[in-house]
Amino acid sequence: MKSNLHLIILFLSIINFSAFAQDTNAVKYTASSKGKFFVSWGGNRDSFSKSDIHFEGDNYNFTIKDATARDKPKGWHLDYINPTRMTIPQTNFKMGYFISDKYSISLGLDHMKYVMENEKTRTLSGYIDLPTTEEGSKFNGIYNNEATFLPEDFLGFEHTDGLNYIYTEIARHDDISALFNLPNTDKFQINLTEGIGGGFLLPKTNSTLLIKERNDEFHLAGYGVSARAGINFTFFKHFFMQLDLKGGYINMPNIRTTPDPADRASQHFTYLQRIVSFGGIFRI
Repeated sequence: MKSNLHLIILFLSIINFSAFAQDTNAVKYTASSKGKFFVSWGGNRDSFSKSDIHFEGDNYNFTIKDATARDKPKGWHLDYINPTRMTIPQTNFKMGYFISDKYSISLGLDHMKYVMENEKTRTLSGYIDLPTTEEGSKFNGIYNNEATFLPEDFLGFEHTDGLNYIYTEIARHDDISALFNLPNTDKFQINLTEGIGGGFLLPKTNSTLLIKERNDEFHLAGYGVSARAGINFTFFKHFFMQLDLKGGYINMPNIRTTPDPADRASQHFTYLQRIVSFGGIFRI
């Protein structure tokens, strides 16, 4: 009887040791990313390089050189999460899938806002020769790289609803939690991320040109390419905050400026975004 008792105790000890070993050696959820899906939403601040903006249509063809622009931030506001007002602030949406532990592919929308600074003196080249029956004919003339003050009624030019960059991206993700001696990445994990992308521009350009009828319609205007680097903080396996610096190049040769399809503008410039976003990551 005593011998059988010893055998039972030994058997239970082996089972307990085995269970303990399995628990300590269990593979963490965050150890592998392949097959996971993620989605994020956030906001941005933007800086834009100078650009030459070319305008052409019936009876005019001119270029404003070295035009400057600013963004139009909303600040921390409930509009970021109000479905009926989400296009008012500057926002970033992304959804993607991990094709391996370190690489993901994604589809995103950067909703930036671009406001050309008017009421400035700019270098103007080209000509304006509107019929005298049009109000804008007061700006008629030949401009030969002349410093010209541009009043507000000469031109209002904004991509404020917005400068919409729709893109695909491939990105790399590297877990750097070990550098900070984090004991359990399923509770808190830190990743470095880098990505490159490309896509097209679908702006809604708010334009008033030479006192012509205002235009404010979505249109396919051009293309863009981008690169970004950021840091990702993942909490409790499924939730994250991401901080990104993103730069890119935008070329829009086909910008609508009035309801008349003959009226067009073109420009190209570089930009820099500072992005804060929040999201979730799940295996599917």
